[in-house]
Amino acid sequence: MKHKEEKPQILHATSHYLYYPDEKNVPPHLAYGFRPVFLLLAPYMIISMLLWGLVWSSAINIPFMDNVLVWHVYEMIFGILTAGVMAFLSTGLPELFPGTVPFIGKKLKYVMILWLAGRVSFWFIDITGVYIAAILNLSMLGWLIWFGRSAVMDKLQRHASLGYTLLALFIIEAWFFASMAGYAKTLPMDILKVALGATVILILLALRRVNMEAVNELMEDKGIDDVYVARPPLTNLAVFTVITFTIVEFFYPENSALGWLGLASGAAILAITNDYILKDKFILNQPYVIYLNLIFIMLGLGYALMGWDILNNEISGISHFRHFITSGGYGLAYLMVMIIIGQIHTGRHLTSNIYTHAMVGLIVIAALMRSLIPFYEEFSYELYLYSSIVWTLPFMIYIKLFFNFLTAPRADGIKG
Repeated sequence: MKHKEEKPQILHATSHYLYYPDEKNVPPHLAYGFRPVFLLLAPYMIISMLLWGLVWSSAINIPFMDNVLVWHVYEMIFGILTAGVMAFLSTGLPELFPGTVPFIGKKLKYVMILWLAGRVSFWFIDITGVYIAAILNLSMLGWLIWFGRSAVMDKLQRHASLGYTLLALFIIEAWFFASMAGYAKTLPMDILKVALGATVILILLALRRVNMEAVNELMEDKGIDDVYVARPPLTNLAVFTVITFTIVEFFYPENSALGWLGLASGAAILAITNDYILKDKFILNQPYVIYLNLIFIMLGLGYALMGWDILNNEISGISHFRHFITSGGYGLAYLMVMIIIGQIHTGRHLTSNIYTHAMVGLIVIAALMRSLIPFYEEFSYELYLYSSIVWTLPFMIYIKLFFNFLTAPRADGIKG
């Protein structure tokens, strides 16, 4: 206990503060890229999910959208994705590439206005039209790619895969809008399934970086004398299987081989959890290792259950099982990034408690509830509604716990 009390509060990932802009009178909520993102993203996810839950339970209608399902999937993939990517890149790139200047203050405010304008154009698309929504949302993702260009231009290509995946997502999003505007013949939902695969790849690549920082930070804080390494071959195998599944699903959605590819993708993603088994120390009982582990479990279960569904003629629940990936995997990934960055990059040590346990548990429960619909169709409306409500609760807790961190200066006195 005495050792913990004497430990200095200054953490890793502070070298990039040498390049912190010399802008005067920057309010804390605009002092670093992740701060306004998390302040807006948490309430936006709550409002969005509650609205969709009310729609799918037939409690309300959204009259200004012709195809509610397509636009729901689009917003939950691309609308939230751009905010999450912005928080990850704006925080991670200055750390990964010393010399990258963080964007703060007025510049950061203008970027957030662009993201908000994209969300407004989405919800009022029947009034503003698909072209304005396309311009605003593609501009946001395009700016993120430009900001992250240092990863692609890096001679060592250490993080180039992130940049290439973002570029692929930009092309897919442009393809989607072209379809919605009538310029492309591909069905919009088929394009969104491709986007789902690309987003899973981005999450797997990002988690390698998040794990390397978070798990090693945690072990150092706990005095665990070992090193965690996220091994590229395991991630690369998972990425390869997800790419293969996505391609086959697009071109041959009725082929039974897709079922086996789903099982293979699930197994490859689950295999990444072997990274947590260290040579000398046991860390599988550490809360944040369990939290991060569950992301891979949710993603892996999603692909494996979709594969099982395709091979089993008695079940028809692939869209519900896909929510293990979206509600479960995506939800946990966003939540973990928000919690980890919200602590480490506000000058605090990673801590877990009953609230963090509850937040993670509620995401898992919501995904499980959503997956039960094929087996309890008579309760489908209730499960739609209650699962969406349960899914929003962790982000309500996040607002309660973390908004004070995000709106105050760093606890260790460093800028940012």
